[in-house]
Amino acid sequence: MKFVAGVDIGNATTEVALARIEGKDIQFLASGIGPTTGIKGTLKNINGVFMSLNNALKKVGLEYSDLDEIRINEAAPVIGDVAMETISETIITESTVIGHNPSTPGGTGIGVGTSVLVTELSKITEEKDVIVVIPACVDFAEAARLMNEAKKNVTIQGAIAQTDDGTLITNRLDKKVPVIDEVTMIDKVPLGMECAIEVAPIGSVVSVLSNPYGIATLFQLSSEETKRVVPIARSLIGTRSGVVIKTPEGDVKERSIKAGTITVIGSKKEVEVDVDEGAERIMEGIASIPDIEDIQGEVGTNAGNMLDKVRRVMANLTDKHKRDIKIQDLLAVDTFNPQKVKGGIADEFSLENAVGIAAMVKSDRLQMEIIARVLSEKLNVPVYVGGVEADMAIKGALTTPGTSTPLAIVDMGAGSTDASIINREGKVKLIHLAGAGNMVSLLIQSELGLDDFELAEDIKKYPVALVESLFHIRHEDGTAQFFDKPLDTSVFAKVVLVKDDGELVPLEGMESMERVRQVRMEAKKKVFVTNAVRSLSKVSPTGNPRDIQFVVMVGGSALDFEIPNMVTDALSDYDIVAGRGNIRGCEGPRNAVATGLALACVEEE
Repeated sequence: MKFVAGVDIGNATTEVALARIEGKDIQFLASGIGPTTGIKGTLKNINGVFMSLNNALKKVGLEYSDLDEIRINEAAPVIGDVAMETISETIITESTVIGHNPSTPGGTGIGVGTSVLVTELSKITEEKDVIVVIPACVDFAEAARLMNEAKKNVTIQGAIAQTDDGTLITNRLDKKVPVIDEVTMIDKVPLGMECAIEVAPIGSVVSVLSNPYGIATLFQLSSEETKRVVPIARSLIGTRSGVVIKTPEGDVKERSIKAGTITVIGSKKEVEVDVDEGAERIMEGIASIPDIEDIQGEVGTNAGNMLDKVRRVMANLTDKHKRDIKIQDLLAVDTFNPQKVKGGIADEFSLENAVGIAAMVKSDRLQMEIIARVLSEKLNVPVYVGGVEADMAIKGALTTPGTSTPLAIVDMGAGSTDASIINREGKVKLIHLAGAGNMVSLLIQSELGLDDFELAEDIKKYPVALVESLFHIRHEDGTAQFFDKPLDTSVFAKVVLVKDDGELVPLEGMESMERVRQVRMEAKKKVFVTNAVRSLSKVSPTGNPRDIQFVVMVGGSALDFEIPNMVTDALSDYDIVAGRGNIRGCEGPRNAVATGLALACVEEE
């Protein structure tokens, strides 16, 4: 009889399966889990292994000295710092456009007129439609008084204010007009120019200024001039308010940024792809090389710097030269990245085209053997590198009740998506691909413009709701939930995360529950559905996922409240039966690799 521990070092968590083996019989005693310390596949992982082992041993009253053997996985590190390569930007010249979402705009509607300082209204002699410009030196009460006292020949169509007094000004006007506020650099608004302003009702977005033909109608533009305002209209899409000012030299340009090229190197050929062409073209290049030996980026470009950083980080952690670090896979995803508009005057941001990239370094058995040796010295217990993850995962997945060979698994973790397939004869084919839960969180962080990665992680994990009153919330599926006691006033009228314990976490600055939900779901589809189909295509005997009948989903991301359903739905298009695993009938989709490592000990016995 001996006690063994299978240890799966993942990108986010380290899992343990503790078992007792007598001959060919195995009895699993306990499981353990803890956060992975350091980048997967490096010596910093040892602290996480200690924590997870201790977690399992305590449950059954054993000590480290009771262990006869420890098996660790052959880990393939994935760099979690996914690069967001912006491939376009909006540049404003001559202050042609302001489009932002101030929290206190006043009034609603559209106004067209000549831009005039509020203090100059009394000096206008001819009949004129005007848009009033209100600097911070004029307070809201004075501004409203000057606008109310404007001469009869002056028709005020709207206002642009530097401070956040839009509502205060509107409330004091005899004739209500749209007012855009919080324009910080109001001194850059050109005066005496034709100007159009739009403020949408609460809950709506601008519809005229975000339409090229709408702008053409307001300014009576020719067809050639209408072509030039397309970037203006695009930059205003999704905003509640906008200003377009027609200046002689003014223009908005959407410029392509050189993101660089990526070269995929195989044993027989190479493919070079320009990042500007987008993620789909990059992934076509990846798919065209069946045996990738390395992936390199153009020197001095965004893509080159990103991939060079991957090599540099791994070289420092493994005491190797960066030229010896090879990248075995890459996942590219089209997304949007909020970028500050160059030349803007109200701290405008525009969602620019971007490509998110996750890279996976080739697994290094020698590095894992170093970890095993150090662990063995510290614990005085034999530690061995037990096998590659996808192989071990399928052994663990077969402990799910109702499964048998032939079977394929998709292991969805934090950094990588792995797949393997086992036929009736027990032959296994496997693949490791870059991109999983961490990339989803990064896409959410980027598209929602969040500063905090941990908040993006929570948005990935939990559904959202809108607090409609102090006694009820509206969930994202449309259902209402009522409470006996009033909710905290800090969450009133806000979009909130609904955690498992019922805690409501407000998402400050998020105006739309639907927007948060859409970004979250799209990010998951882009990463997990793409990688599920991609991985199964690679392990399929024919290269076609339709030739696989049964798939079990395992890994931490298979616990997600919507990812398994998305993958099941997508795979049903290929006539594949897919579902979430239940390792050993009690662990759910977790612990597959750790369980497989322990089972491998029995096979060797």
